[in-house]
Amino acid sequence: MNADPADQRRLLDLADLDARIRRDERVAGNPPQAERVRELIAQRSTLSQELGARANVRDDIAAELKRLESDVSVVDARIARDTERLAASSNAKQAQGFENELTSLARRKSDLEDAEIALMERLEAADAAVAEQEALIAETNAQGTQLSAEAKTTVAEATTRLEAARRDRDAVAAAIPADLVALYERLAARGNGAGLLRAGACEACRMVLPPSDLSTVRRAQTDEVVFCPECGAILVRTEESR
Repeated sequence: MNADPADQRRLLDLADLDARIRRDERVAGNPPQAERVRELIAQRSTLSQELGARANVRDDIAAELKRLESDVSVVDARIARDTERLAASSNAKQAQGFENELTSLARRKSDLEDAEIALMERLEAADAAVAEQEALIAETNAQGTQLSAEAKTTVAEATTRLEAARRDRDAVAAAIPADLVALYERLAARGNGAGLLRAGACEACRMVLPPSDLSTVRRAQTDEVVFCPECGAILVRTEESR
């Protein structure tokens, strides 16, 4: 196949635009922030599970503390009742019974209050653990929100570039003979469409041509379409190819 050398050179513009289009299609379909966003979503799920476990521990402690507080209230009520009865009693034996019970109730209240203090300390630690986990989740959410916003911007910018590159490609392709464009596109569909021959190497595949192949290419007429023996791309020859 023969083609005007100027048209062959335009294939390099087409190949460059195709590379830009492929790159921006990848960015638009999967922005670089997407992987990190997925990691943060998984991390948030794990953190939320841990938060639930810590919250359950805190709630159990709070429930136990509430039960103890109720027990203390019951003891206080019994102390108040027995104190009144002791004050009103004129029977020595009965008064002794009230005093013994009051002593027992005082010990019971002291034990309950000691248990309350221990539970309050545990509750304080559990509250801190929950707050710590909530802070981690908030930080994770903030990172995710920021990265998601950045991803939207990246996709929007890539989409804008894509639209411009596709318009440019249509214009470049329209200026090249249809049969040459068709050949280029067949080759590009399975690998490299076209590449510049520079310093004895094909820039489509970055391979240096063997001396015999390079000699064959250089002997070809300027309007002859030649191909890279390594990747099959159309080898575009310019002044840089000498």
